[in-house]
Amino acid sequence: MHTLLQYPLPFALQHGSATWNLWHGCHKLSAGCRHCYVYRSDAQHDIDSSVVRKTKSFELPIQKKRNGEYKIAAGTVVYTCFTSDFFVEDADLWRAEAWEMIGLRKDLRFLIITKRIERLKETLPNDWGEGYEHVSICCTIENQERADYRLPIYRAAPIKHKTLICEPLLERIDLRPYGIGSWVEQVVVGGESGEGARPCHFDWVLEIREVCIENNVSFWFKQTGARFVKDGRLYYINRRLQHAQARKAGINISSRQPS
Repeated sequence: MHTLLQYPLPFALQHGSATWNLWHGCHKLSAGCRHCYVYRSDAQHDIDSSVVRKTKSFELPIQKKRNGEYKIAAGTVVYTCFTSDFFVEDADLWRAEAWEMIGLRKDLRFLIITKRIERLKETLPNDWGEGYEHVSICCTIENQERADYRLPIYRAAPIKHKTLICEPLLERIDLRPYGIGSWVEQVVVGGESGEGARPCHFDWVLEIREVCIENNVSFWFKQTGARFVKDGRLYYINRRLQHAQARKAGINISSRQPS
């Protein structure tokens, strides 16, 4: 059984984190995108979220202070492209330069989440090989249909560190057919936030946790979402309490000893 790398959560807590939104904007792709938080936020400022554009932070990983030190210190976890998708087609012209900066900063941990895992191989740098040791590429699966489409691609993809993001969790997902114990380091689960959020059932969360226990995979119940069903009762949870309520469940598994 493989040894678990305890990040993004534990690593980020120990070493600090930074956000690198090198481009902004995306196109809704699947059911999980319906209530996208970026679209909600942009709408408040009359910004068209479907227009993908480079940001002023594009060169952040290689920017330096006046004393010559990097603005992002070594050991930092860098949450990459969280207001877009790193593999969105509109950014194809900029991605090679992004990979160069990532390759240069091997002293950082880059965390990339995507709904476009099928585009990975055609967009990788020439020296990628079986993956960069300092890069974790996470794949989202919000329902069984997306799991059945994305997971075979994700499993076969040359990535050193893989994390499944079941967020927003929209229905029961069966991960057992995919043997996650041999290739997944962590599973993150969370409900949907915002106006019109679809309910997340605690039973669905627990079923995924059970699969993680069976496979010696780290599990993180990140947030409940705005509408949370437990023991047959629907709870409406304020946004500021959704992460705290998930922590109170006490079901996270940061690591387990190999069997």
